[in-house]
Amino acid sequence: MNVMAHLVAGYPTDELAFATARGLAEGGVAYFEVQIPFSDPGADGPAIQTASSEVLSRGYRVADAFAFINRLCRSYPGIPVFVMTYANLAWSGGIETFVQQAADAGVHGLIIPDLPFDGDEGLALACAHKGLSCVPVAAPSMGADRLNTLVGKHYPFIYAALRSGITGQETSIDERTISFIETVGASGSAVLGGFGIRTGEQVALLAPHVHAVVAGSVFVNLIRENASGGADAVFRAVREKAAELTGKKI
Repeated sequence: MNVMAHLVAGYPTDELAFATARGLAEGGVAYFEVQIPFSDPGADGPAIQTASSEVLSRGYRVADAFAFINRLCRSYPGIPVFVMTYANLAWSGGIETFVQQAADAGVHGLIIPDLPFDGDEGLALACAHKGLSCVPVAAPSMGADRLNTLVGKHYPFIYAALRSGITGQETSIDERTISFIETVGASGSAVLGGFGIRTGEQVALLAPHVHAVVAGSVFVNLIRENASGGADAVFRAVREKAAELTGKKI
């Protein structure tokens, strides 16, 4: 089962963030989704908001995040890295500059939820020029015509938010969820389905319908709970949960 695992760059330190990545890799995840911390996120729940705030309180900058991401890309070349952040960070220094930084770091694609596909400030074009995947976000709240327009653009990947609201809250997977996912993937885009994924049972329900299941807050919470035990404690806890979600035996 393909799992995309979300982690916040620098949380709670670069050392522990890298221990998290090591646990995720050994737990069998297929993709890393690395969030560049942002001070006023639109879609993040309390766990990820708090993590981002703690990292930013250290004076962490975009350049620090890309240095961490580059280390991750070099250490795990077989696990593609997608960067997730918000529009202000990408736009403030120029979209093309941000995309160039991502390409230089070794990133595979960009997920910027508040740059919608029909108003992305040139993000998709800049990504195409640098060989990166621009990953738009589809939500159940989108109107049918707009969703069909998005699907018809044949993006390589589309992130399907499995419900409206913020991350971290529990998500119920029902027939409407599956129908939404099937609509998102109707033109052949690889669907990345996430929001509120916590258990292997949820992953097993979604896996037949998506390219990869995205899990984030569950790992951020594990880091917070185990950080006092150091890198080894974080690594073990994250590896165990990742293996539960991916079905890998460790």
